[in-house]
Amino acid sequence: MQSAVSGSQSAAVAINIARLVQRPLTCRIARIHLFGPMRATSYLGDDILPRSKKGRAVLGYLCLAPGTKVARLRLAKMLWEETSDEHARGSLRHAVLDMCEAMGPLAAELISAGRTAVHLNADSCWIDAIAMRDASSRGSELAQFCTGQLLEGLDGLSVSFDRWLLERRERFSEKTKGSLPPRIESQARHSVPGRNRLRLAVLPFEQRGEVKHAERGEDLGFSLSRDIAAALARFRWFDVVTSISLIARPLVNSTSTDFLQREQLDYAVDGAVTRRGRLIEINVRLLDLTRRTRPVWSERFELRTRELHRLNEMVTGRVVANIDPIILHIEGQPNRREHFGATGLLLLAMPLLFSMERSKFERAGELIRQAMEIDPHNAMAPAWAACWHLTRVGQGWAAQDVAGTLSTAEALCFKAIEIDPDNAEAIGIYAHACAWKKDFGAAVQYFDRSLRLNPNLAFIWALSAATYCYIGEPDTALQRLKRYRDLAPFDPYFCIYEGVYAIAYLFKGDYEQAVLIGRGAVKANPDYSAGYKPLIGALGHLGRADEAKPYIAKLLKLEPHFTVEHFAKTYPFKKPQDRRRYAWGLRLAGVPER
Repeated sequence: MQSAVSGSQSAAVAINIARLVQRPLTCRIARIHLFGPMRATSYLGDDILPRSKKGRAVLGYLCLAPGTKVARLRLAKMLWEETSDEHARGSLRHAVLDMCEAMGPLAAELISAGRTAVHLNADSCWIDAIAMRDASSRGSELAQFCTGQLLEGLDGLSVSFDRWLLERRERFSEKTKGSLPPRIESQARHSVPGRNRLRLAVLPFEQRGEVKHAERGEDLGFSLSRDIAAALARFRWFDVVTSISLIARPLVNSTSTDFLQREQLDYAVDGAVTRRGRLIEINVRLLDLTRRTRPVWSERFELRTRELHRLNEMVTGRVVANIDPIILHIEGQPNRREHFGATGLLLLAMPLLFSMERSKFERAGELIRQAMEIDPHNAMAPAWAACWHLTRVGQGWAAQDVAGTLSTAEALCFKAIEIDPDNAEAIGIYAHACAWKKDFGAAVQYFDRSLRLNPNLAFIWALSAATYCYIGEPDTALQRLKRYRDLAPFDPYFCIYEGVYAIAYLFKGDYEQAVLIGRGAVKANPDYSAGYKPLIGALGHLGRADEAKPYIAKLLKLEPHFTVEHFAKTYPFKKPQDRRRYAWGLRLAGVPER
């Protein structure tokens, strides 16, 4: 699986990927709650609520005028009615700036602030007050979860704003007295003909006791299973089937031979929702249906009724983020069973790739190459071929042609994205390639794109954390690692990403913590050479060169040509001071200079 691509070809690949990927996305990137204490979060879970009350008032006003360009002078005079027009305009500018600063890089997509008007892109937001007016929601049932007053705590900003706010509160009170009928949408998905992919069914969850979804007013069990199915459909390893509802329960005890043969299912997600007063208990399990029906993963969640608006964060995201790596791990076991086409070969390659043992790693590369040959239209094959090449660079196995190997990885990413432009994994792997090529702006951009397409893709959170270390933002890296662990606490390949924690603490200057984590990382995966480098660098800074000696010996056995000079030239540091400090730690520990 080795080839090279010229510099001019590499530039053309980058341009073509940008052309393929930079299409408008329809996914909502912000959630804004106007009832009760005002809340606003990004699709990544970050708080994007303006700090000032006036900034929140401006945001609340724009939310309740969706699709409307609101005149600046109107807003200014409403909130600063006691001052001159000039002073009011200036105050509004500060409030809008506060709003945009809170939203960070999302502000450009959410807020349009012209000279005469301000506009919120409501199509990119979920807003509770707007959802209550939507004919597809049951407004009165949604209202029971939207506790508190509309824009609570924003009274008294001005007489005009209070008058407007009172009118809006009265209007919403009238609108939520009735009840709109629910609309049930079909989430059935079609499998790929030829039975060359895994099939996973998401069964409607059992419900014990009445409890409704906070946003739709549907029974929570049905709605939650539908959300899990929709989130799982963003992954590319399996087809999701949700049209199955009449199945004998409990499934683990049913005699389902005829059913399994007819539906050809490999896995099923089953669950139950139980209400006990104000406490909601949710039990979810993944069932392996291939040999005999047996649970292979389960988790129990508890949340209070007032937390139902956080269902996606607390339950759905964690469920789907765990299911993906667990299935990959199970299917990758040797002698598991006969696999299906290119996908089967890729599943077999995964544990070999992540083992970091050279012979197994090379076998993984051969399996991935075969997958590309037998199914040229499978985007996951070139995507993971690119990951294979990038791992060769990180392991020092491409030391003689780092640039050529990176260009090959980039070309493979282009091939994957050309086949499937919305493949979050391919775009995330391409972001990782951009980081290795020291194109940090592109890396951050494409990691963001990947996570917008699938915010529950745990390993992309971990990969992006490494990039944030190398651009000198270790605190952001640790936040992303926390998100990775929250999503997939049982990821069987955690040992690969554990070393990123050590890198982050090394960049923070917390060398003791870097050593503590680094020791565990190399013990868990002794053949992963990248895990030794932050550990050795931290020991060097702590003046513990004797302790570093056995780790250096193992590193040089894995990467015989590793030197401080080669590391400083190859590794993707954005800030020269970070490069010098990392290299100095390696030097103090006793790593050969050149």
